[in-house]
Amino acid sequence: MTSRWLCIITQFLTPLLLMLSVFLLLRGHNEPGGGFAGGLVAACALALHMFAFGETAMRKVLMINPRTLSGIGLVVAVFSGFLPALAQLPAFTGLWFDLTTPIGSTKLGTPILFDVGVYMTVLGVCVSLMEDLHQE
Repeated sequence: MTSRWLCIITQFLTPLLLMLSVFLLLRGHNEPGGGFAGGLVAACALALHMFAFGETAMRKVLMINPRTLSGIGLVVAVFSGFLPALAQLPAFTGLWFDLTTPIGSTKLGTPILFDVGVYMTVLGVCVSLMEDLHQE
């Protein structure tokens, strides 16, 4: 039986921790952070949610099988590493693309794609482990 306070605090902390994880993901290559740190913070947010509301509620928040998420993340990370080979560059060379939107333009590169893949892999593996260790 979970505490009422744990459930109340979890409702506020889970979104904040998930936003912090995305912040860590996006600042990864320029400052401390990245896909690994962001994925761990997201896994902690989901662990807190699972302890407060149960595994089923946590699965609704995640919306995808964690093992599938790990596999997709691994494919994204490997793809971003070997994408420069299509441009006849060494593997894991950073490529940058101009992304123009109605708001403005920015550069999007393979390093952030690699970090997103690592984020998804770490999150999927950690949630899979939590589910295997958790007994409802």
